Amino acid sequence: MTEKPAETARSIHDRVHAEMLDSFDEELELEIDDDRLNALANEFSDHTAGETVDRRFYFKELFRLQGELVKLQDWVQHNKLKVVVIFEGRDSAGKGGVIKRITQRLNPRVCRVAALPAPSERERTQWYFQRYVSHLPAGGEVVLFDRSWYNRAGVERVMGFCTDEDVEEFFRSVPEFERMLVRSGIVLIKYWFSITDEEQHLRFTMRIHDPLKQWKLSPMDVEARTRWETYTKAKEAMLEHTHIAEAPWHVVRAVDKKKARLNCIAHLLEQIRYREIVRDAVILPPRVHNPEYHRTPVPAEMYVPERY
Repeated sequence: MTEKPAETARSIHDRVHAEMLDSFDEELELEIDDDRLNALANEFSDHTAGETVDRRFYFKELFRLQGELVKLQDWVQHNKLKVVVIFEGRDSAGKGGVIKRITQRLNPRVCRVAALPAPSERERTQWYFQRYVSHLPAGGEVVLFDRSWYNRAGVERVMGFCTDEDVEEFFRSVPEFERMLVRSGIVLIKYWFSITDEEQHLRFTMRIHDPLKQWKLSPMDVEARTRWETYTKAKEAMLEHTHIAEAPWHVVRAVDKKKARLNCIAHLLEQIRYREIVRDAVILPPRVHNPEYHRTPVPAEMYVPERY
């Protein structure tokens, strides 16, 4: 018996609906991770979660903002813009969570993340900015720096990986370097994610007790925890010396992760005047069938076992 047209249409509708739900599940998976961390927070501290945005509103607004990010991506690509967004802040401030939500629906060939490891021996002998320059965008690209050249004003300074003279030269050079980038046509946006001493202590404690997050807590992070006030002084000096008209700093209140994500993405969208690019309609051509082609069976042992 052949399938009736109504049944075929219903089947296609169900499959499309399932595909859309699967797309939403990507964000839900991240939210389940947040819930798991909240449970750890309740278990290992007397922390009580403060007021945050309603979950339904959060999802709805996040998907709306991600839709706008897609429009921004198209605008950047269409107009060959060059965009650099810098994300800085203390360890566990939530930079990575925001970056995930920004890139989640975007084309990785247009929007990519630069998260550089510690410099090699060779890189330590180069001009300080040299290894970052190679990651700057070409026309039609957005680069998100998960930490950046501001390592020198933060971790390198606090942990003693550079000299006071190095820091002084950095503060002299950064305004010139960033003005040069802006003059070259790069849109440069800088965010500092701000959390409290108590919140960082809580997040570090959760990472210690979470086997899925322990890899995020390096010996360097643990040592840096003891130098909270030194980091605060370094941050204040950094903002004072590098908050310039051409590339100002924007501080994100990040104790509430959900609010921080929404606020940062909404602010980012306001930094570039964009419009929706009208796309040409896409029409799928008919599938070409070759009666002479016979599909070769795949040996059963080549298939991944279906355990689920």
